[in-house]
Amino acid sequence: MIEAYFTHLLILICIYLTLAISLQLSMGFTGLFNLGHIAFYAIGAYASALAALAGWPFLAAFAAAGATAAIAGWILSLPTARLKGDYLALATLGFFFVVNAVALNWNDVTKGALGLPGIPKPEIMGVSFADNTAFLGLAALTAAACFLAVRRIAKTPFGNVLQAVRDDELAARSLGKDATKAKATALCASALFAGLAGSLYAHYITFIDPFTFNIGELITVLAMVIIGGLASLEGTVLAVVVLVLLPEPLRFIGMPSSIVGPARQAIYAAILLLILARRPRGFGGRVEAQ
Repeated sequence: MIEAYFTHLLILICIYLTLAISLQLSMGFTGLFNLGHIAFYAIGAYASALAALAGWPFLAAFAAAGATAAIAGWILSLPTARLKGDYLALATLGFFFVVNAVALNWNDVTKGALGLPGIPKPEIMGVSFADNTAFLGLAALTAAACFLAVRRIAKTPFGNVLQAVRDDELAARSLGKDATKAKATALCASALFAGLAGSLYAHYITFIDPFTFNIGELITVLAMVIIGGLASLEGTVLAVVVLVLLPEPLRFIGMPSSIVGPARQAIYAAILLLILARRPRGFGGRVEAQ
């Protein structure tokens, strides 16, 4: 029982790690204040779930999740190309509400508030990942691939362009860099990894509904990125581990389940305020949160 519990927590850490690192690419390395990231997570989850329920093999559904989320990222980049700061935040937050509304009201496809039950566990080349220990290996592999890919991107000339756009977009443009294309590409790549995280979540829990992808999840992932430190992948890993594990002791002190959820969010908010007050750059960030 204890082993299964810790395996479950490790799987959640891997899924959140993939999601938080993907947000680092657009927010930490590119400077896009993206409040619609959970929408990509939801799109990936629904795309993978619907494909799997239609009989697609897991790898095809997994790829569809990333591709669909990336396309959504490209679509979002078109109307937001010239937006910055608060305006970009509001536009991306609006995108999140649109996606949530579609998931809630497109009953013929998403089943609305009833959700999608019976999502099959992954199976790759005859190997089943129904066991949580096996699923942990798949989730860890995905998180590691996301970590290495984003770190590699950050060290390439393209990554340098992204960071130049983040630090001073006007200066980057004056040097001949296509900031609009760079931001759109970063948003698409970020959305792709978020979609993969959504696919993992859907196939792990085997049920999703529109209420799964809410503002609370957005706050959680933002806290992981900001507490870990903008543009710090190692700091993000530490923040994810801390924020997933820290609220768990609340489950063992006899608190009602109705209190555990709000207490978890209160802990996130308190830690976030403390970190921003004491360490504006988080655990290892090179950029201060604005």
